[in-house]
Amino acid sequence: MLPIFVELVRKAKEATAAAVRASNTSGGWGEFGAIGAAIQVTDGPVFTGVSISLLCGIGFCAEHSATAEMVKHGYTRIERIVAITHDGTVIPPCGRCRELLYQVNIDNLDAKVLVSDTQEAELRELLPHVWQEKADFLRRSPYHGR
Repeated sequence: MLPIFVELVRKAKEATAAAVRASNTSGGWGEFGAIGAAIQVTDGPVFTGVSISLLCGIGFCAEHSATAEMVKHGYTRIERIVAITHDGTVIPPCGRCRELLYQVNIDNLDAKVLVSDTQEAELRELLPHVWQEKADFLRRSPYHGR
């Protein structure tokens, strides 16, 4: 494991374990915590999230959950992020999550993403052709910058 990610992996595992326990006792139709994520913000705390998978395609990824927790506390700039399966296997974020991380703060393209136990990459490497740079109409939108 890359040393700078050890603490993030530990926190993601803790979040996942708690969610799996909740899933096992919920009596509902879902699976909680198959994936856990931890985000280290620049000059700030670590935020965690878990995936929730329900019937009818309802649910969200762990990275979305951690990002929402981060934004709720007033942060948008990510320094490092990790996602793991419930058994501790490191996985890179899916395309939807990569796009979310970028759209929350453009500077997140510089965020370090753990993509395996021994390899990290910048988000820009995982999202090489950002379409927004070509979309001038977005800058003219009355909603831009709100």
